[in-house]
Amino acid sequence: MTAPLDLDQLQSFCAIADCGSFTEAARRVNKTQSAVSMQIKRLEERLGQALLRRDGRSVTLTDHGDALYGRARRMLRINAEILDQFAEGDLKGSIRFGVPDDYAVRLLPVILSSFQRTHPKIVVDVRCQPSEELLDGMKHGKYDLIVFTQGTNHEYGELFRTEPMFWVASHGGQALATEPLPIAGGQHCCWKDNAVEALNRIGRDYRIAYTSSNAMAIASAVLTDLAVGFLPESALQPGMRVIAEDRNLPRLRDAEIALMRASHAYGGIYDALASHIVASMGNLDNQDCQPMAAE
Repeated sequence: MTAPLDLDQLQSFCAIADCGSFTEAARRVNKTQSAVSMQIKRLEERLGQALLRRDGRSVTLTDHGDALYGRARRMLRINAEILDQFAEGDLKGSIRFGVPDDYAVRLLPVILSSFQRTHPKIVVDVRCQPSEELLDGMKHGKYDLIVFTQGTNHEYGELFRTEPMFWVASHGGQALATEPLPIAGGQHCCWKDNAVEALNRIGRDYRIAYTSSNAMAIASAVLTDLAVGFLPESALQPGMRVIAEDRNLPRLRDAEIALMRASHAYGGIYDALASHIVASMGNLDNQDCQPMAAE
């Protein structure tokens, strides 16, 4: 009978894959670098394939490593679920959670207030950053869980929500009628890239009137009629008007929102928060944002 794979080795393998470094992975799994290197050597010998490609200080997955990674993650998740099944007592601990501030205005109050009531012994430390920075922070071990816009990188994360993107303007403002169309968007933003590509496709003249990495600043530019913006359903704010498609603006691609976990962040407190995030975003109500009638 073939012996099962070593979960401890798989944990170290996933940690290396996540951060691209033996040194950082060793810190995450609380082992020495030499111990982690030995674990990977034994895992590769057991499977008979090279799993990692070393290039100077950089470590990447081979094709065989890529094939193992998703399956290894599933094994770690199932292991955590089994331990949870037999665990006793209330969940407690701390979670480092990252979320783009595009969602934070509406999402965080909904998630954290109710989560704190149902899980008073779990402390959630929150940081708001753009999706690209959250992904980089996850790679460097700064987060346990992040929500991010998956359009930034489809290789990572668990897609849990797809929602429409809307052009938005202020009530009664003139920005929509201005030529060229003034638009506001984030720096290094996949939503802005989508909007610009769509405007170019229909030949609509525009100018980037306002750029910021801060979602509140972008929202302020829209609400004060400095520019027209573009936001997904869960990021719409009271006071914004959704612009109907008959206003000579192109349809935008849907926003894809994903959850990403560190390789250790399965079961227990992590599953509790992840489930709460998915449920809370599914219950967001946007009746404050009604389509603008065509003139």
